[in-house]
Parts: sequence; C-alpha cells; structure tokens
Amino acid sequence: MISYIKGTLAEKMDGAAVVEAGSIGYRIFMPASALELLGAVGNEVVIYTYFQVREDAMSLYGFLNRQDREMFKQLIGVNGIGPKAAMGLLGTLRPDDLRLAILTGDAKAISRAPGIGAKTAQRIILDLKDKVSAEEMLTSISGPADTASGYVPQENSAFSAEAAREAVDALVALGYSNLEASRAVKQVELTENMDAEAVLKASLKFLAFM
Repeated sequence: MISYIKGTLAEKMDGAAVVEAGSIGYRIFMPASALELLGAVGNEVVIYTYFQVREDAMSLYGFLNRQDREMFKQLIGVNGIGPKAAMGLLGTLRPDDLRLAILTGDAKAISRAPGIGAKTAQRIILDLKDKVSAEEMLTSISGPADTASGYVPQENSAFSAEAAREAVDALVALGYSNLEASRAVKQVELTENMDAEAVLKASLKFLAFM
C-alpha cells in the first residue's frame, strides 16, 4: 500500500525514525544499522516501506533500498519469524552479510541475532537458500543500490559484475572467508574497464586495513 516515503527526517529513536512528509509524521520501524545511515535529523531521506496491518495495530517497517525490504519480506515468510525477529536479524547482520550467511549455510552467524537459536537459524537457511540470489548479491557488490539519500545509480555492466564475482572467488582461494572477500570487493569503486585482476588488487589493499 505504501511503497516508500520521501521527506524530512524529523526524529530518530531506539528502533524507529519519524519522517515528515506532507505535514504528516510517519513513525517507521527500522533496523539499527539502517538508522545509523540516515544521518542527522533534518536530512531529506527516502525510506522504502512495508506496511503491516493486524487486528490490533498498523505498522510501517522501513529500509534503505528495495533489496533490503525484499529480504525482510522473505524472513517474515519463514515459520516462526515475525517482524521483530526479522528486524533484529537485519540489525545484527547487514542484509548482504545475511544473504551470504544463508547461501553459505552459516547458522552460527545467523544465531547471533537476538532471539534466534541454532534451530531457527537452520530453518532460515533451509527455507531461504533457494530464494536468496547469489547474482543479486554480486550485483550489490558491483555497485550501490538506491539509498536513503535518493541516489539512483546507473545500471552496472555485466562485465563489472563478472569481475567482482571472479575477484571474490580469487580472494577465497587465497584463504579469506566469503564474508571478508565480499566486504573487500564491495569497497572497490568498480568501472566498466576494470578486469578481475584489477578488482583483486584493489580489494587486497582494503583487506590490508581490515
């Protein structure tokens, strides 16, 4: 019903933000990691929302881009995972890190979230492993998605996405974990002219300081 809200960040509180749009203040529940990236009160922001209606309440949940909102929707589709647990997961693990944990079967990383035990973590992996796209994560690596600032990037080329994928594979072969490799590659500002070797060299520079 409400796809996104664009307006002025009026207030930040524990677990939620208030955005003023059209003289109305919308309280939007958000993961802690996303709240930090909204910046200071007074900023103009765009927040992608999921509107939940229950018998006793109506709630808005907010995310910095459409991909993160889709991750939230997938999580609450898992038996036993409600909005509170899903927000806790996305606050503990950045969405791309959560996707990687699901793809690699890292139940230990998922169970670090509040209220998520080992059995629940395994259920999340089993239910979502076929739904979380590795290609989507690599596209995220090759360039930023639409963010709270309202920035809309140009389409990334298939070449830069392939270079990013090959660089991640090379870093893993060198002994880095999938998570470390993905984070390093995401720090690189990719261009169409960069091949996998160039991405790898740039990523290694970031790893030296991680």
